Amino acid sequence: MINRRDLALSSLALSTLAVSALALTAPALAASADEQAVAKKVEAFRLAQIAADPKALGALCADEVSYSHSSGKVEDKATFITNATDGKSKFLSIEYQDPTIKVVGPAAIVRFHWVAEQEMAADGKKVPTNLHILMNWQKQGDDWKLLSRAATKL
Repeated sequence: MINRRDLALSSLALSTLAVSALALTAPALAASADEQAVAKKVEAFRLAQIAADPKALGALCADEVSYSHSSGKVEDKATFITNATDGKSKFLSIEYQDPTIKVVGPAAIVRFHWVAEQEMAADGKKVPTNLHILMNWQKQGDDWKLLSRAATKL
């Protein structure tokens, strides 16, 4: 036998649970248009790195880009593109794991775990990399451009 008080408490508990579940999932489902646009640019950048495509990399980077490697070496746009596409090595795979994107005005902060493998042209040696990456993207007009990138070895 269920009385009205028990029924009311059960309904309240279910309603609270449903609202809590919605609150936990809503932010994940509600990515802004800018966050979605940045996510597409980040994926395009990953694919351009794998393909060693100078035209695509050039289009994705701001003229003022500062590209920092985990070794501490910092490159400007021209140097980065030249070194990324010179054929001395090729990426066999690059994964951007657990990415986060936070848009703040005309800037986007992107972080992810980089897991990759390169093959060196000189000797065929395969080199794995395991890094944490911080990228800063800047909205220039209607487009997002990579403004800076920093890597830390894990």
